[in-house]
Amino acid sequence: MSATFAAHPRAIEPAATNALFREAHTGYVFEDIPVTDDQLAEIYDLVKYAPTAMNTQPLRITFIRSDEAKARLLPLLFEPNRPKSASASVVAILAADTDFHENLPRVLPQNQQAKDRFADDAMRTAAAMSNANIQAGYFILAARAVGLDVGPMGGFDLAGVDAEFFAGTALKSFMVVNLGYATPEGTFPRNPRLEHHEVVTTL
Repeated sequence: MSATFAAHPRAIEPAATNALFREAHTGYVFEDIPVTDDQLAEIYDLVKYAPTAMNTQPLRITFIRSDEAKARLLPLLFEPNRPKSASASVVAILAADTDFHENLPRVLPQNQQAKDRFADDAMRTAAAMSNANIQAGYFILAARAVGLDVGPMGGFDLAGVDAEFFAGTALKSFMVVNLGYATPEGTFPRNPRLEHHEVVTTL
């Protein structure tokens, strides 16, 4: 971090950016240490400030903690992912609410006609998914901010999870996130990242 950037009044300390980005690793095996209700509540208290188009806020979070709930979820994960979630203190199922538009009169009070813009089912589903994925990125950072290791996964039976946990609702799952405290051997060395000049173009 440059001295100029660090000196900006809104810049957070390097220790915080290191914890959120540079030093954080995906967790694969977790210690048998509980994640508290306060931590889970704090995660959402941070996630809710993620920017979404027209303040749609389509993300829905289901925390899987009990043995009974895990027993319902684990068979729906791809086999290599099952041990990861079995060891996690909490597993979060992230889903997009495709009926998010029903809340728009409340969350976007300055535009009482906003709900009408989402009458088309396909367009509304696409909007739900794209905005929920933005919130999912915030979810990962929020979990790290409260001191947890995070293991996001996409390897699961989406239709099966929807049928098991969200039947009769407008929710569509798209990510599973393992939460807890990784064991010393529960993370891998960081793989190479692309360099700035390979990714960034300034015009």
